[in-house]
Order: sequence, then structure tokens, then C-alpha cells
Amino acid sequence: MTQTKKKLGKVSVDTFGPKANFFFSLLMTLVGLTGVFPFIFVIILSLTDENSIVRNGYRLIPDAWSTAGYEYLFTQSSTIVNAFMVTVFVTVVGTLINVTVTSTYAYALSRPYFIFRRFFLFIILVTMLVGAGMVPSYIVMTSLLKLRNSIWALILPMALSPFNVIIMRTFFRKSIPESIIESARIDGAGEFRIFRQIVLPLAIPGIATISLFAAIGFWNDWFSALLYLDDQNLFPLQYVLMQIQANIDYIVKNAAQGASAVSGVSIPREATRMAMVVISTLPIALSYPFFQKYFISGLTIGGVKE
Repeated sequence: MTQTKKKLGKVSVDTFGPKANFFFSLLMTLVGLTGVFPFIFVIILSLTDENSIVRNGYRLIPDAWSTAGYEYLFTQSSTIVNAFMVTVFVTVVGTLINVTVTSTYAYALSRPYFIFRRFFLFIILVTMLVGAGMVPSYIVMTSLLKLRNSIWALILPMALSPFNVIIMRTFFRKSIPESIIESARIDGAGEFRIFRQIVLPLAIPGIATISLFAAIGFWNDWFSALLYLDDQNLFPLQYVLMQIQANIDYIVKNAAQGASAVSGVSIPREATRMAMVVISTLPIALSYPFFQKYFISGLTIGGVKE
């Protein structure tokens, strides 16, 4: 009976395996292209002549190519470069703080011998369901913490993510064997040493996942700058690009009034908008391949049992 099953299984794999692999590879390729195509299309539109967009609309193969959108942004290069550096600093430092606070909080909640774990889990769940509101947050940041016009006003509001805490808590409970921690504790290791030398190396897939979530959040954040910053030297990239877009819309809408007419016509509105999307999206998109292997490991961990 066992030999018959083995033969049938072998015949099934030899006969249908290559065809099935080809089909699913083709299907996944098409699915992948649907995710990449919009970004490629945006890049093409950013290199399309403005008159061609106005005349023919959005096309995959434009009638005329132009770098006018990037040239217009280059006129704002000093402001954009400064905002880009601010965003990189906020993203790197904020992600490190977020991952550190989130992982330590989640590890404490995942330990069954931590007697206050239910209390702190309740606190973190309440913040996911009920928010204090914009006014109390503004008062705390500006009056209590004195962080108005400070770079930390862009970092501290997102220093802890309740959603990431829940993810890491589940990851620690499902993927870190309790026997390893007990063995280390018997050998005399303290909690901090266990967390640093045993838990963290095993939790790299989960940490990489929440790191990308946190990095995307910091990179795309502009609302904190709108609330807490007046100093233009501290404006992040997304907020500066939003201001540039607002200025372009204002000039174009008032193009019929006096000297603004010439400026309004010369500004490649749509091409510049697409160029801003490319500039704001490309760096964070290029960072994804560095996290991909950890995502795969995180999805498959615990799937194979001995």
C-alpha cells in the first residue's frame, strides 16, 4: 500500500509538476507586473511632455518626451535636498527608536511569567480603539514636551506602534521556543542578555517586517510637520513636495491675472506632479529587496515541524 502511494506520488510529480510550476510562475509574474506597472507608468508620465499630456491625456507611449517636470523641481533643489536629508534622518532614527520600543514592549507581553502583561496589553489595545484627538496631542507636544519646531516632533509621535506590538507579541509567542529561554535562564543569563543574544537573532524576520512598516510611516509622514513645525529647515520631503504642488495649483489657477499668466503656462503641472511621486516613492521602494528574504522567512517560520 505504501509503495503504491509512493509510485502514484512520483508519477503525479513527474507528470504534472513542470506544467504546474510553469502555470503558477506565469501567474505570479502577471500578479507581480500588476504591482510594478503603475509605478513604471508614473515614471513614463513624469518624462512626458506637458503639451502631450494636455492634448492626448495619459498614454503609455507618449508623443513627445520631456524632462521639464524634473527641471522645474531642480529649481527647488536646495529646498528639496534639505528636506530629503531631514526625511532620511527622521526615517532612520525614528525606525530604530520604534523597533527598539516596540520589540521590548512586545517581548514583555509575550512572557507568561510577566504578571502585568494583561494590564499593559489592555493599555496598548485601548490606544488602537480610542484616540485622544488632535487637540490633546498638540497640547502635549507643544506645551508639555516643548517640541514645537523640533526635529523630535517628527519622531516621538510615532515612536510606538500598537499594531506592530501585536505583531511582534504574536511572533515572539509562536516562534521563540520557551525551552531555549529556560535553558539560558538556568545557565545564569539575565532577561536583557536573553533578549539581546538569543531572542533578537531569532526574531530578525519579525523585526525586519515591523522595521519596514515603521520606515514607510516615517517616510510618508507630513501631518506632523503641518502641526508642529514653522521652521522651513526642518520640513520633511513629503511636506515640501505638498507645498510645491499647492504653489503650482495656485499659480495655474491664477494664470489669467497679469504676470502670472506666463508663469502658469510655463509650469509643467502634470509632469511635475508625477516627478514628485517618483522622487518621494523611489527610495523607499528600492529598500524593499533588502527586506524581502526576511519576509519570506517570516512567512515560512513555524510551517515546518520536526
